[in-house]
Amino acid sequence: MIFGRVKSLDAILATAEKKSLHRSLGAFQLTMLGIGAVIGTGIFVLTAEAAQKAGPGMMLAFVIAGFVCAVAALCYAEMAAMVPVSGSAYTYSYAVMGELIAWMVGWALILEYAVAAGAVSVGWSGYVVGLIEHTFHLDIPDLLTRGPFDGGMVNLPAMLIAGLVTWLLVIGTKESASVNAVLVLIKVAALTLFIVLALPVMNMDKFTPFAPLGFSGISAAAASIFFAYVGFDAVSTAAEETKNPQRNMPIGLIGSLGICTIFYMLVAAGVIGTVGAQPVTGGGIPISEGGIALAPGSTALSQQCAALAAAGTEAVTCSKEALAWTLREIGWPQIGNLLGLAAGLALPSVILMMMFGQTRIFFVMSRDGLLPAMFSKVHPTYKTPYVITILTGIFVALFAAFFPVGILADISNSGTLFAFAAVSIAVLVLRRTDPSRKRPFRTPAIMFTAPIAILGCMYLFWSLGVETKLMFVGWAAVGLIVYFAYSRSRSHVGRGVSDVPELDAGIPPQPVPPLPGAHTPGGQDA
Repeated sequence: MIFGRVKSLDAILATAEKKSLHRSLGAFQLTMLGIGAVIGTGIFVLTAEAAQKAGPGMMLAFVIAGFVCAVAALCYAEMAAMVPVSGSAYTYSYAVMGELIAWMVGWALILEYAVAAGAVSVGWSGYVVGLIEHTFHLDIPDLLTRGPFDGGMVNLPAMLIAGLVTWLLVIGTKESASVNAVLVLIKVAALTLFIVLALPVMNMDKFTPFAPLGFSGISAAAASIFFAYVGFDAVSTAAEETKNPQRNMPIGLIGSLGICTIFYMLVAAGVIGTVGAQPVTGGGIPISEGGIALAPGSTALSQQCAALAAAGTEAVTCSKEALAWTLREIGWPQIGNLLGLAAGLALPSVILMMMFGQTRIFFVMSRDGLLPAMFSKVHPTYKTPYVITILTGIFVALFAAFFPVGILADISNSGTLFAFAAVSIAVLVLRRTDPSRKRPFRTPAIMFTAPIAILGCMYLFWSLGVETKLMFVGWAAVGLIVYFAYSRSRSHVGRGVSDVPELDAGIPPQPVPPLPGAHTPGGQDA
C-alpha cells in the first residue's frame, strides 16, 4: 500500500518529449552555479542564532551541515538526472516510491519553501531596519519590527517585503540570470569585505571556551545552519546538461559546498574573533559558573538582551543584523551600513526564488489531483497561478510577522531534511528494483553514500529543538488526514489518468540559475 500508485517513469519521460539538452557545463561552471545558488542568505540571517546555540563551536557546525549536504546532493543528482523534468523531490518520489510518500514529501516541501521565505523576510527586516536606524539616526520601536517571541508585537517590514514579493509574482515577474548574477556578486563582495576587515583584528582569546554547551550545542547549531546551504540542489538538477557528469558532478557539488563552507567558517571566525560569540545566559552568569544559556528566539533571551543593551554591553547573539553590527563594533560603521544595504538588495531575490518553488509544487500537486483544481488556476491577463501565489504570500507574511528567524529556519529545515532523506532512500530502492534504468549520473559508492546521507539527515533532524520536531509531526499528521480524506480519492494516478503537469504551460518557472548562459535546472528555461 505504502509504495502503491507510482507515477510511471516511462510516462514522465515520454510526455516530456525532451529536447536533449546541450551538455555544456563543466566542473568550473557547476562549481560557480553551486556557489551562486548557496551563498549568502543563511550566513546573513543565522549567525547570531548559531552563536547562541554553540558559541565559537559554530565553526564546526558549518562543516557538519556542509558534509550532510554534500552526500545528500550526490543522491539527489542521480534522481534528478533520471527523472529529467523540472520537478523536485516530490516528482522524484512519485516516480519511485509512490503517491503516499510523494504526498508526504510535497507536504514537507511546503514547510521548506514557505517557511524559509518567511525566515528570509525576517532576516531582511533586521538588516534594513538597522540600516535605516544607523543612517538616519532614528529609533524605530521594536513593537513594530519584531514578533511577539522577540520582544515586539508584529514585524511590519518583514510582512511588507513578503507582500511585495507576492505582488511581483502575481503580475508575472521572473528572475533573470543577469540580475541574479549581479546579486550573487553583491553578496560575495559584502562577505569578502567583512572577512578582510574582521580577520586582521581577531583576538584568539575570544575562541575559548570553544564549545560552551558541549557537542550537543554544536549539533543543534548544525541543524539550524543547514539552512545556509539550501539551494545546492540547483547543481544536482543540472546533471543532464553536464559534460562528463560522472566526473564533473561530484567536483561541482563538493567543490561548491567546500568553498561555501570555508567562506562561512571565515565569516564565523571574523565574528567570533572580534566581538566574541559566547551564548547569552540568564542573569548574565557565565556558563562556567553554572549559568544557563537562553533559548534562541525566546522571550527570556529578548528580555536579557534588552537588559544588556540598557547596560551598554550588547552581544552579537542579540543582534538582528549580526554582520553589520560586528563591523560597526570594530570601527567600520559606514561599511556596516553598506553590508546592510547589500543584504537589503540581495535577500528579496531569495524570497522570490523560495516562493516560486512553493507555488510550483502546489501547482503540480493540484494538477496531479492531490489538491483542489482552483489552486492551479491561471490568471487570464498575467498568466500566473495567482490563487496559490496569493495564498502562499498570505502565509509567508504571517510567518514573517509573528515568528523569529531561528524558529522559522528550524521548521523549514525539518521539511528539507525529510525530503532529502526520502530522495536518498528512493535512489537506493530504485537501484534494487530497476537496475537497468538509464542513469546519466550514478551516485558514487551508493551503498556508502546513501546510508550516510539518510543517517546525516536523521541526525540533523534529531538535533532540532523539541518544539520544531513536534511541529513537524503535527504538520505530517495533518498532511495524512488531508491525503486520506481528500487527495487519495481524487488522484489522477489513482483514477488511471497519466499526465505530467511538470510540463504544463502555466506552471511557475524554476528558480533561475545564478549564471548568465546557464540553463534553468531541470530542462525548461524560465
